[in-house]
Amino acid sequence: MLHSTVTPTEKRAAFRAGLTSGTIQRFPGAFTPLSAALIQEKGFEGVYISGAVMANELGLPDIGLTTLSEVAQRGAQIARTTDLPALIDGDTGFGEPMNVARTVQVLEDAGVAGVHFEDQVNPKRCGHLDGKEVVDEQTAVNRIRAAVAARRDPNFVIMARTDIRGVSGSGKEGLAAATDRAKAFVDAGADAIFAEAMADLSEFDAMRAAVDVPILANMTEFGKSDLFTVQQLQDVGVNMVIFPVSLLRIAMGAIERGLDALANEGSLTSQVPTMLTRARLYELVDYSAYAEFDAGVFTFDLNNNRSN
Repeated sequence: MLHSTVTPTEKRAAFRAGLTSGTIQRFPGAFTPLSAALIQEKGFEGVYISGAVMANELGLPDIGLTTLSEVAQRGAQIARTTDLPALIDGDTGFGEPMNVARTVQVLEDAGVAGVHFEDQVNPKRCGHLDGKEVVDEQTAVNRIRAAVAARRDPNFVIMARTDIRGVSGSGKEGLAAATDRAKAFVDAGADAIFAEAMADLSEFDAMRAAVDVPILANMTEFGKSDLFTVQQLQDVGVNMVIFPVSLLRIAMGAIERGLDALANEGSLTSQVPTMLTRARLYELVDYSAYAEFDAGVFTFDLNNNRSN
């Protein structure tokens, strides 16, 4: 009820333990706080908070228009509703290394378990679009060093994302650039690596061989990578997989179909069988616990109170 009873420190310790457990960690993207509660109920290991989703929910494209305060607020809203660790998208850190440092501390205060920072230039783009640009290696490394230096909770996970695979040519050339940059990030103190837009399983395998920290795979629909199964990714040594925009896409697809039905049929009767029921919604928000709490607070006898 109200907030998770698991502390941020405990969630961060669980996140680190999961990354080194030998079992791939599945983090679906929570596009609302309520969806985070459902992710937990279904038995997943964590929740992911996507920068693209946060921007899209505001009616914006994913080009770096959201602010640190907006991201931190959403992170806090989602983190409070689940006992699971949450990894949040920190984009490029909202500025120079000092901004990155502040971002880490603000997000620690928000209660998330970790953050990833990328090596794109500003304004950034969605990682699976063409036309991306990355900063030089020293600039990218300085972001990660600043993040690591600013961290107060040693269990807070600092993950480095590189988009260089998609801008440094095809085949071995682009892959070599990605593995080289990943190694530089590890040397700078990154706890884990997020290599964006890998072309196939062999590239994840190569990244696994290149670094000795956990690696993440991004399984986003309509992107550069095929949608590999969780087992396929674990078999090549991937430690964590995110499904960043999937639930938003599913929900918006259902909303669009419902609006079409309402426009064409004059009611939503045909859509009722696919809706979340009132009873199920009340289960997810733990309505009964709130009702019991209120009864305990407000059930008292006025006759037992002194009037003078």
